[in-house]
Amino acid sequence: MERKIVHVVGTGTIGEPLIGLLCDYKEQLGIDEVTFNKNTPLRSDRSKVIDLIKRGARLAVNSERLDGFKELGMDPDLETEEAISRASVVIDCTPSGIGHKNKEKYYSKFADSVKGFMAQGSEDGFGVKYARGINDAVLKEGKNKFVQVVSCNTHNISCITNTLAIEGFGPDNLLEGRYVCIRRANDTSQEGNFIPAPLVGQHTDNIYGSHHAKDSSELFETLGYDLNLFSSAMKVNSQYMHVLSFALKTKEPTSLNEVKDKLINNELVAMTSKNMTSTVYSFGRDHGHFGRILNQTVMVEDTLHVKNEHEIYGFCFTPQDGNSILSSISAAEHFLYPHSYEDKIQCLNELFFEEI
Repeated sequence: MERKIVHVVGTGTIGEPLIGLLCDYKEQLGIDEVTFNKNTPLRSDRSKVIDLIKRGARLAVNSERLDGFKELGMDPDLETEEAISRASVVIDCTPSGIGHKNKEKYYSKFADSVKGFMAQGSEDGFGVKYARGINDAVLKEGKNKFVQVVSCNTHNISCITNTLAIEGFGPDNLLEGRYVCIRRANDTSQEGNFIPAPLVGQHTDNIYGSHHAKDSSELFETLGYDLNLFSSAMKVNSQYMHVLSFALKTKEPTSLNEVKDKLINNELVAMTSKNMTSTVYSFGRDHGHFGRILNQTVMVEDTLHVKNEHEIYGFCFTPQDGNSILSSISAAEHFLYPHSYEDKIQCLNELFFEEI
């Protein structure tokens, strides 16, 4: 019987918790082995690498850096290219631009033997765009071997738009979607890129504004939808969570109660009465797996507003990393178990929150 091996490349803000979750749930997910690649031997990363090995993951490194890892007490089991060649699925979680280089250098070479390759939101053009619960159909029958898991804010925009304006009506019900992504400066685990004050972003795309609406539109294009979306973005001097302000105009009338019911009935949406990112972040740290919230979005219920029966407004928080981790695992299970992936990923339901 073929062994099911998932290989994760990178141990950053997505890679590290993803490796840990795969190890902790590998039996339920039907995974025989989890391997991961670390590029650079750093003393500051030794503690997390050793902990991931203790959880059951096997370390792979470039042969040229083998001695560097051993000197720091991290003993690799595999060489980089060997780990990729023997994997069933590869999930690339490296910094922006590295995923494309890895595709050119390694992944294309093993495309015939590996079932599927995934990269994260920064790797535009790596493969077909995907978000769990939005366009799962693009992964059926293995027709798309290379997949780009969209960014955390793109997950949020797409989930809100799909839930409140499209589901039950079709794409023509959405007249327009307007979004402001208020982004945290950096993750609490990151030492650089913090900012001293709010920083506004440019509208780099003539049609969509920032890349967030463009990416969401391209995600929906995989379903044949042509949506009127526009987004703006800014950063604030916080390390907690991204905030999304949204305004949707719909063809069909709706009410505040109908909007709330749609959100509550979507298992990928968490509702909250908390109105600060710090308190929601704290909940995730205390109750989430590796501190992550796997829901696509956290809706601040008291901010929801319906105007003139056709305009929906509100604020929600983005579970950065968490929603991307969920989609990465979902895509991996599609490749591993194309006919029973839905049953396999039900084990993750306990990590979703109805209320925060």
